[in-house]
Amino acid sequence: MTADDDSTARSPAEPRWLDDGQQQAWRSFLLGTTLLLDRIDEDLRREHGLSAVDYEILVRLSEAGGQLRMAKLAAALAHSRSRVTHTVKRMENAGLVARAESPEDGRGVICQLTKSGASMLTTAAPSHVETVRQSLVDLVEPADLLALGRVMDAVCDQLIADHPERELR
Repeated sequence: MTADDDSTARSPAEPRWLDDGQQQAWRSFLLGTTLLLDRIDEDLRREHGLSAVDYEILVRLSEAGGQLRMAKLAAALAHSRSRVTHTVKRMENAGLVARAESPEDGRGVICQLTKSGASMLTTAAPSHVETVRQSLVDLVEPADLLALGRVMDAVCDQLIADHPERELR
């Protein structure tokens, strides 16, 4: 339902329906995001045997100096701890990461980037960046890309306010 569909005044309990332009933008965002993430995942799997989540874990570890607590990694990826634990276990079996007890408190678990994982990231990064360029960056005007960044920063700011542990931009 759009705002144009309702000819009567809106009551206080009435939803604030999207108008036609807002609805179109929302649906384009949903479909575009889904298709883009699917393309990134397909290309990484085909070219490097990595899922997009595997790649993101390697990136996050690399950017954090080679290691992160599992809880922080899960929060930064906005995934459940169990999902990240399962993924990290699979990556550990492939030799891309290793897990160890936290030297700080002995309770937490640290995920560490291995030499093999760092090498995989170095190998996969150029083709990943090319996929991002071909599927997003090179399709829009630079000003539109900057505007998209501002829009998504506003979304992140709002949603991270409820979950500050997810802040790892």
